[in-house]
Amino acid sequence: MSPVPSVLFVCVRNGGKSQMAEALMRLRAGDAVEALSAGTDPGPTINLQSAASVAELGADMSRATTRPVTPELLRAVDRVVVLGEEATVEPVDGQRAPIETWVLDEPSLRGIEGEERMRLVRDEIDTRVRALLAQLTDGQH
Repeated sequence: MSPVPSVLFVCVRNGGKSQMAEALMRLRAGDAVEALSAGTDPGPTINLQSAASVAELGADMSRATTRPVTPELLRAVDRVVVLGEEATVEPVDGQRAPIETWVLDEPSLRGIEGEERMRLVRDEIDTRVRALLAQLTDGQH
């Protein structure tokens, strides 16, 4: 791993969950981890509910833009985390990063929508980001 570990968060559209994870890792890790995000089929915009939800915790998605997963990104990072089961990332030649998938609870399947849904998703992602941060920094954060 590089001196500062790097992680790429991936979802399909790169407008919500992966951007939330990136913003939360930046908030929690500061300069201790390089956080990036991308999508397997990036959408045109950031999900405003996602941005508002992480802002409640002090994380910032205001400068976020969507981008695609590329072989160069996959080769450049130490970890790849796929958020949800909708996106699929295949390893590429020269990639050193393991790929893990975070299967996330979907509150809308229980009829929970809007801000309440987004907060539940955010809190689950935040819990997982904190655990990953501890792994990447040997518990120093």
